[in-house]
Amino acid sequence: MTPTTIDGAALLDEVEAFHRRFNVFPTEAAFVAVTLWDAHAHLLDCFDSTPRIAFLSPEPGSGKTRALEIVETLVPQPMTAVNASAAALFRSVSAGTGKPTILFDEIDTVFGPKAGDNEELRGFLNAGHRRTGVTYRCIGDGGQQTVQAFPSYCAVAVAGLGSLPDTILSRSVVIRMRRRARNEKVEPFRARIHEAEGQALRDRLAAWAEQARGRVMGAWPDMPDGVTDRPADVWEPLLAVADAVGGHWPDRARQACVTLVKASKANDKGSLGVRLLTDLRDHVMVGIDRLPTVAILDRLNALDDAPWADLNGKPLDNRRLSRMLAEYMTADNEPIASRNIKTAGSVLKGYYATDLHDAWQRYCPPPPESPLLPLPGTETAA
Repeated sequence: MTPTTIDGAALLDEVEAFHRRFNVFPTEAAFVAVTLWDAHAHLLDCFDSTPRIAFLSPEPGSGKTRALEIVETLVPQPMTAVNASAAALFRSVSAGTGKPTILFDEIDTVFGPKAGDNEELRGFLNAGHRRTGVTYRCIGDGGQQTVQAFPSYCAVAVAGLGSLPDTILSRSVVIRMRRRARNEKVEPFRARIHEAEGQALRDRLAAWAEQARGRVMGAWPDMPDGVTDRPADVWEPLLAVADAVGGHWPDRARQACVTLVKASKANDKGSLGVRLLTDLRDHVMVGIDRLPTVAILDRLNALDDAPWADLNGKPLDNRRLSRMLAEYMTADNEPIASRNIKTAGSVLKGYYATDLHDAWQRYCPPPPESPLLPLPGTETAA
């Protein structure tokens, strides 16, 4: 008997409606992304990578844990991993009994400012983003140890306060949760009743995934304009799912992609080094071709809403400024360094805009109002 073809678009509509009963997400795009993420977890072997989904908020009581609880009912082999060690996780993923979907609540206790060193777990989460990702470990006793590669590829959803390390954040679809307003109502989640409803949807998602595997495997979905590089890697599996189900989902998925990618860029302040370069360009050396170090430090430390006056309790000084800028290169591929600047009656060390220009072009976001004007002598002849 031929199995009945499942209407994937209608099924995803039901999954989204199930989330809406219990979750208040900040945007329509978030509902679309989370629904597609639930479905993609059933098709991991069809993709080269899997995006992490991250429910983050600045304050407790913002619905992050509830979001994970609803996701847990909809994904294959959910594994709740609060305080799980990296060793436990990579052994679970490589056990050969089917890939778990790891749900990591209170991720801020792992990567927050008071969490200490968790490089092993960070490495596992980074490696598991790619289907080829493995974690290497020594096994055996004493001199009989051998190196073994443990597959790390699996779907991961996290929830926590604050943010995440950049290496994980850039591999994630980020849902920035907030506390419910008084007029935002949700249905109380009763595990004994509602888990079974979610699991029934999960079983239907699994059945749909088996039917859709041929349409998803090897798919190269068209990306919205401007979505490239890492954001494209993140969204490719979700757009492939949307294209496979059809209906209104391909259009909604691309709208959600653009919305959430733009939001992630708006929230991405970049590294401290990029912030330094940007502040030098936009606030310190505007219209100036050179400036002594002492003047640069005075201007940086006086900036409002900038970190320079309080870096771990100390203002930015000459030594740290020099060390940070030396990480970047001039157009001649030399580390940016201070040079002599002749002033009235003396010579001071300082920095030249020509030395910074290449780094500004490569690393800084576009200026907020007008394009960066070429430096004198660097204009290209028409």
